Amino acid sequence: MCRLQTFRFIALLVVSFLAQPLFAESDDHTQNALVTKGISDAQVVQTPLSLEQCIDIALKNNPDIARKRWNTETAMAQESIAQGQLLPQISAVGGYTQYMDDRLITPRRSGGQEVLGFADEVVSGNLVLSVPLYTGGRLKNEVEAAELVTQSAKHQHRRSRRELVFNVSNVFYAMLGREAVIDSLVFSQMTLDEHRKRVAELFDAQKAARVDLLRTEVRLADIEQRLLQERNVLNIQRFLLASLLGLDRQNNLFQIEGELTLADVPVDLDSSFARAFNSRQDYQSLRSQTAAQQKRVNLAKAGRLPSVSLRASYGNQWSADSSLSNEAGDVGVFAMIPLFEGGRISARVRRERSRLMVQKEALRKLGLQIKLELETAVSNIKSTHARIDVTQKASEQAKESLRIEREKYDLGKGAIIDVLDAQSALLDSQTNYYRALADYNTALAQFRLAVGEIE
Repeated sequence: MCRLQTFRFIALLVVSFLAQPLFAESDDHTQNALVTKGISDAQVVQTPLSLEQCIDIALKNNPDIARKRWNTETAMAQESIAQGQLLPQISAVGGYTQYMDDRLITPRRSGGQEVLGFADEVVSGNLVLSVPLYTGGRLKNEVEAAELVTQSAKHQHRRSRRELVFNVSNVFYAMLGREAVIDSLVFSQMTLDEHRKRVAELFDAQKAARVDLLRTEVRLADIEQRLLQERNVLNIQRFLLASLLGLDRQNNLFQIEGELTLADVPVDLDSSFARAFNSRQDYQSLRSQTAAQQKRVNLAKAGRLPSVSLRASYGNQWSADSSLSNEAGDVGVFAMIPLFEGGRISARVRRERSRLMVQKEALRKLGLQIKLELETAVSNIKSTHARIDVTQKASEQAKESLRIEREKYDLGKGAIIDVLDAQSALLDSQTNYYRALADYNTALAQFRLAVGEIE
């Protein structure tokens, strides 16, 4: 009994050893190489950040970009799995079997003699080779579909980078415009405060009515609340920018620096369409997904075809309670022909065809959306450029109008309401100018994104 337990223990060890893969793959170096290297808040310098610095930080630290990068790695791993199915597979198979009746074990002896032996507990170990010879195109289509999915994931990763660049640029330009508006409000506040002092002096000298002083103070309070509102919006935009940069920042420690420029960009809508369809990574990604779905249709159709494989094994078996053993090996070609699947193959074909039509319609919709985005971006460029010209001229006229109204009021020939209206008109024209300038820079970034030029 003790001998039987010993053999059973040895058999379990053999099975455990043979169950291990012959060639263990180590993925530690791959995992270490793919660890996302984020940027901590402490690494963000306290000096103002330029647009290029913000984009660089966002591309390295944004979680959406990291997620798309890992999606690409997942697709590449799936592609390797599909390619591995084309190669021969070798495995070690071990087992321990206890039979109700004794089984014959016939070991080979020298001299051609054979000794018959029986055992009801058998330990076996074999090397098994399996080679796919013909699968009706199933493995080939699966590999090609996996390759196309990998291409699609790479295109999505690049498109996400371009969209992130646009989003960062959009918020950055909006913040620059907001800061310019705040500067205009601060200047108007200082100017109106000086005018209030002047009105107070005239009131003390009994040369101005008290209502003039009150109207000036009311207008000054209005500017102060607008200033508080603009600063609050700027703080919210700063929080949004920090989120795009992938920072867990809870305060407003970092600032930005930059300049809103006005540059004429020649836009050819017809040529932009062709450039967009060749450069837009989201369009290329969807095309790859559609091609991959076509491969899946072919894969489903191949389910009706037979599959042929080569199988070979070599090993030995031992009796658990004696020294009997037997060396055995075999090789053969096996074919599997689907005769009746309960309609599952036809259903899979219909399912994959329906998914293919969904992908084609999504591709057609994206094509229409690209045209709409380009037309919208071009229209915004032209509109904001015209707004800049108009608001710039209006700002110059408002400055001159304010100067005239102040002189008239100081000479006692004008009304305080005219001065305040002129001051308000100047502030509005400056605000509209800076906002139009910010919108123009955003429209240019929107056009580059629609064409697929932002990297």
